[in-house]
Amino acid sequence: MSEQATNPRENLQELIQEFSTRDPERLKQSFATAHPADTADVLEALPPEERQLAWSCVPAEQISEILLQVPEGVRDGLIAQTEPQALVEAVLRADTDDVADLLPALADEVVSEILFTMDREARERLDAVLSYPEDTAGGLMDGHTVSVRRDITLETALRYLRRREELPEYTNRLFVVDRQNRLVGTLLLTKLLTSDPSMRVRDAMDADPVRIDSLTPDSEVAAIFERYDLVTAAVVDNEGHLLGRITIDDVVDVMRDQAGHEVMARAGLSEEEDIFAPVGRSARGRAVWLGVNLVTAFIAAWVIGKFEATIEQLVALAVLMPVVASMGGNAGSQTLTLVIRGLSQGTITAGNSRQVLRHELAVGGLNGLLWAIVVAVVAILWYGNWWLGLIIALAMVINLGFAALAGVALPIVFRKLGIDPALAGGVALTTVTDVVGFLAFLGLAAIFLV
Repeated sequence: MSEQATNPRENLQELIQEFSTRDPERLKQSFATAHPADTADVLEALPPEERQLAWSCVPAEQISEILLQVPEGVRDGLIAQTEPQALVEAVLRADTDDVADLLPALADEVVSEILFTMDREARERLDAVLSYPEDTAGGLMDGHTVSVRRDITLETALRYLRRREELPEYTNRLFVVDRQNRLVGTLLLTKLLTSDPSMRVRDAMDADPVRIDSLTPDSEVAAIFERYDLVTAAVVDNEGHLLGRITIDDVVDVMRDQAGHEVMARAGLSEEEDIFAPVGRSARGRAVWLGVNLVTAFIAAWVIGKFEATIEQLVALAVLMPVVASMGGNAGSQTLTLVIRGLSQGTITAGNSRQVLRHELAVGGLNGLLWAIVVAVVAILWYGNWWLGLIIALAMVINLGFAALAGVALPIVFRKLGIDPALAGGVALTTVTDVVGFLAFLGLAAIFLV
């Protein structure tokens, strides 16, 4: 490995290429100076045999953080290779919300040992997080909060912080609560440090801070953090009691998971899959999706089969019909992606879905007319048949209109049915645009050309 490299990630990437040396001491030195996120990337990139050697060289204090960074498929294998006592010690080093994320992957005896070893306060914080679904604000929150009363002076608040000696990570504000622990405001540390120490907290605090209900879905939490540029935010119950806080590192993880899910779901894959998972398991997981695609392909083929006699009489139809289906599929995919993103961010709701539909139908109609003219001209010049140009133009307009309709309607319907639009939307859309495109083009040809 080059002595010139100083970036830990560069060192680790070089280590992947030169892993054949299998020098444990060298590995331990490299992992000791690397960020856990970089080490997680290296472990994911290594085949199982080499991954096992690398994992044995990871510093004990980094185990929990690395387990949180790697995909679930990789995590299960790493946990299986780790001694139970080492897992207990590693998990106990993690924050409460991270412990809650790791517990479901651990064996019952390891979980029991962790809970037995925890002090009462830590266990109560963990119980509070585990009482909420993991994909909600309550499941994301950390119980480590620093709160003060609004009637004290800023000088008193500063003395209180000094006595603590250490603040929870990502603390950029104090939470101001009343005697019933209801959130009444927040006090930025910058405000605390730069204001007159004799001021009261109530005079320096933000009396209308962002509050996140404990049952808010994690996707909405991410949108709130993005909208208001937050580093931390309070989590409250329906009566306004302060339950905990969410920090930006957890929100970044949510955003990363959402992005990975959207990319992988379109191919029917899981973002948590190990790229080196056993061949049989990977094949089984993908076979289901391929089977679904095969069914939709047969539906499109059945439609084409109904016009077999028409195609035999005019070979140009067989040449041109993929153009209609392809254009509809691409146009529909644009609308589908836009709507799925809008649903996930909350910008498309029941209140504005009709306006979105009208907008996308107008866009689809305009694009349909534009490209219908282009395709018609090409078809006329190619085959010298005016009727063929007119028919493919009409089919193009029809298919792009249906593509816009399907691109808006399918995600909304799937969401109401509890089906992930990112997973099912693409296949359903392809089926619609193929069937409508073939039916419109071949049907019009059967009426006017044959």
